[in-house]
Amino acid sequence: MMPLATALPENSNDGYVAAAYIAFFAIVLIYVAIMAIRLSRVERAVRELRREPRQDEETLGRPRERETV
Repeated sequence: MMPLATALPENSNDGYVAAAYIAFFAIVLIYVAIMAIRLSRVERAVRELRREPRQDEETLGRPRERETV
């Protein structure tokens, strides 16, 4: 078996390939972080919307009529 170090040519652009992989990984990581932040905001809004009708029922003392769509 020939070692990998001797199989690669001297002028191979390994540094550029590594930099491209690192840049791609950073972009994917930033994208996932942004999506996680947006998801948490949407989940919070859904929780508030689900809680809102219950608060109205409690303050009025009677159940709220549901609208048909």
